[in-house]
Amino acid sequence: MANLLVLPRQSAVLTGRAGVAISASANCCRGRRGYSTKNDDQLRTEYLHRSLVPTMHYQKSLPRLPVPKLEDTIRRYLAAQRPLLDDEQFKNTEHLALDFQKGAGKALHEELVALDKKNKHTSYISGPWFDMYLAARESIVLNFNPFLCFNANPKPEYNDQLLRATNMTVSAVRFMKTLRAGYLEPEVFHLNPAKSDTDSFKRIIRFVPSSLSWYGAYMVNAYPLDMSQYFRLFNSTRIPKKDRDELFTDPTAKHVLVMRKGHMYIFDVLDRDGNLLKPTKIQAHLKFILSDPTPPQAFPLGILTSENRDTWAALREQLLAAGNEEALAKVDSALFCLCLDDESLKDHVDISHNMLHGDGQNRWFDKSFSLIMAKHGVAAVNFEHSWGDGVAVLRFGNEVLKDSTERPAVGPDSIPAPDAESSLAVRRLDFNLEAPLREAITKTKENFQAVTSRLKIGAMEFKKGGKELLKQKKVSPDAVAQLAFQMAFLWQYGQTVATYESCSTAAFLHGRTETIRPASSYTKKCAHAFVREPSKHSVSELSKMVEECSKYHGKLTREAAMGQGFDRHLFALRYLANSRGQPLPSLYEDPAYAAINHNVLSTSTLSSPAVRLGGFGPVVADGYGVGYGVHDHWIGCNISSYPTRNVTEFLQCIHKSLEDIFTVLDGHAPHS
Repeated sequence: MANLLVLPRQSAVLTGRAGVAISASANCCRGRRGYSTKNDDQLRTEYLHRSLVPTMHYQKSLPRLPVPKLEDTIRRYLAAQRPLLDDEQFKNTEHLALDFQKGAGKALHEELVALDKKNKHTSYISGPWFDMYLAARESIVLNFNPFLCFNANPKPEYNDQLLRATNMTVSAVRFMKTLRAGYLEPEVFHLNPAKSDTDSFKRIIRFVPSSLSWYGAYMVNAYPLDMSQYFRLFNSTRIPKKDRDELFTDPTAKHVLVMRKGHMYIFDVLDRDGNLLKPTKIQAHLKFILSDPTPPQAFPLGILTSENRDTWAALREQLLAAGNEEALAKVDSALFCLCLDDESLKDHVDISHNMLHGDGQNRWFDKSFSLIMAKHGVAAVNFEHSWGDGVAVLRFGNEVLKDSTERPAVGPDSIPAPDAESSLAVRRLDFNLEAPLREAITKTKENFQAVTSRLKIGAMEFKKGGKELLKQKKVSPDAVAQLAFQMAFLWQYGQTVATYESCSTAAFLHGRTETIRPASSYTKKCAHAFVREPSKHSVSELSKMVEECSKYHGKLTREAAMGQGFDRHLFALRYLANSRGQPLPSLYEDPAYAAINHNVLSTSTLSSPAVRLGGFGPVVADGYGVGYGVHDHWIGCNISSYPTRNVTEFLQCIHKSLEDIFTVLDGHAPHS
C-alpha cells in the first residue's frame, strides 16, 4: 500500500497504486517542542505543540527535482526489463529504446528540460501526476484509496467508540490549527538527529532566511521535506467531473461531516473566533448521533462516491439540479469525514475489508481523508489519493494517535454537555432524491457488493526473525522481503513479473514518487537458485547471492529517492507527446513497455509507531496488493487479490521463502 518515504540510508517504503509515499522513519524526528510562556493554557488546549521553527520555513529553499539524463533513464529501463524478457524480446526492446534515445525521445527530453527551466516554482512531474490521478475514470475504491489502521489506545477503557472518536476528533482539529498557525514542526529527515534535531540548532536555523534555510539544515546532515501537500488535508474533496475531476478546498468551513448508518450529520468544531469547541460538547454531539434511533438510510448517497467517475459526475449534476447544492457544499467543505460504524471487527482480515471498502454505504470516499471508528474503537483512515502521496496523512496519523493517547481531551469519567445543545448544534443533512437517483443508488449498491465480494485478503506473520537479525547479517531488511516475494511468485507460478515499490521524492520541491523496481537480474538469479536448484549451490554461494540482491536493491532505492529512477521520466515524456498531439514513439507501443507497467506485484511497506496495519487493492485484475512490515523481530504481510490469484497459497510461499533465506543467512542449507 498507498507508502513509505525512502531516503538514503533508509529502506522502508510503503507503496500503493501509483505510489503512496509516506514518511514514517524513526529518524524523521520532530524533536522537543513546547509552548511559549504567553497563553500557555490556550496553546495546550488548542494546539499539538509550538515549533521553534515555523512549519514552512524550509519550503522556499527546497532543491528542485532533477530531470534525469535520458541515457541514464534508458539504461535503467533496460536493466529493469532484462529479467522480464527472453533474449529475443529483450533484443527488440533494446533496439526500440536506443532508437528512442537517439530520436523522438531526445527531442521530447530537450523540450521537457526547457519546460522545467521555465517552471521553477514546481517539479516536472507534479502536473502530469495530478492529471494521471484526476483523469482516471475507474472507481477510486480498491483502485486508489488505501487505508491505515491505528494501534489501539494502551488504556483499554479509552477504546470505547464514543471516547475514542471524541479524542481523535479533538486531536485532528488540534493538528489542523497547529498546521495553519505555522506551529507544526517542519518535516525533516535527520541523518544525525543528535546534531540537527535539537533546540539549540532550531534556535539558530529559524533566523536563517527561508530562501537559504535548506542549506543550513543540509550542513548538519538534515533534509527538510516538501510540505506543499499538507494544505489539502483538511476541508478538501475530490469533485467528480466528466473526463477529469477537480480538487476543492474551503479552509473557511468550521464543521466536520459525521456518517452513521448511511446518514450524514454536520456540526461545528470551531467557534466563530476559530477556537476549538469544548471537548465535552464534541462528545455530546457524537453521543447524540450515536443515539439517533433513525433506521439505516435506504438510499445512502455516499455509495455513489464508489462509482465510475464519469457516472458519478453525471449523477452529481442530477443532485445539484434537484436542489441539493447547499447540502453537497457542506459535505465538500467539511474539515474531514468521521465514519461511525456499527461493525465489530474480529481480526486483521475483517479490519482490512471494513477499512478498505466496507459496504460503501457509510463512506464519502472523495473526502481527502475519512477517520473510521468501528464499534469497539478500532480506528483507521481511508484517504483519497490524488491530492498527495500520503506523507501528510501518516504525519497526521502519528501526531493524532500520540496526542489522543498521551493527553486525551475526555475520559471515562467525562460528562458530555446537555443533549439539548446537541439537538440544536447537530444537523442531519437531507437530500432530495428523485426516482432516477434512487434507482442509481440501488444499482450502485449491487455493483459495489459484486466487486468487493470478489476481493480476497489474507495475512501472515513470520516469527523467526526480523529487522534486527537482518541488520546483524548486514543485509537490507526491505531487500530481503522483496526477494521473498520474488521467490514466492516463482514457487507459485514459475515466473518473474513486473513488481512495483514506490519511493518518495519529497526531499525535492513538489516531489511526488519514483518507482523502485525490485524484480532484477539479481533477484531472478537468486530466486531460481533457491527455488529450482538449491542443491546445486553451497550455503555460502546462496548467502552471497542474497547479499548481492541487498546491495543492488539499496542502489535502486538511493537512486529513486534522489529522483534518478526511470518510470517518472518516461511517464513525463509520454505525457508531453500526448499533450502535443504527437504520435506515440515506438518505445511506448512495445508490448514490453505495457508489461512492465502491468504491476502484478504492487508492494508497500509501513513502519510507524501509530499504525498496526495498512492495505490496498491489487492494481491489476491478476495482481497482488502486498502490504508488509519488517519489524524488529518478525515480518508481517497483509495481501489482497481477486480470484485469479490464490492469496493463501502465495502467503505460504512467502513464509517458506523467508524461512529459506533466514536459514541460509544463519549458515545452514535451506530445507527442500
